[in-house]
Amino acid sequence: MGRRKKLINNTDIPQHQIEAIARCILPDILAFYESEEGQREFSEWKKQREMEKQAAKTE
Repeated sequence: MGRRKKLINNTDIPQHQIEAIARCILPDILAFYESEEGQREFSEWKKQREMEKQAAKTE
């Protein structure tokens, strides 16, 4: 059996509550990124990030 990745939780929020919230919002996040609007925003974000990396290299 594979090892489970050690979680990093630097808050006072119990891990089981964080996981419960994540299970609730994950379907909405996936639906957004599968939508046309989500695809467009993600593409714009990637372009912006690439431009920032190029600018950092030239400095």
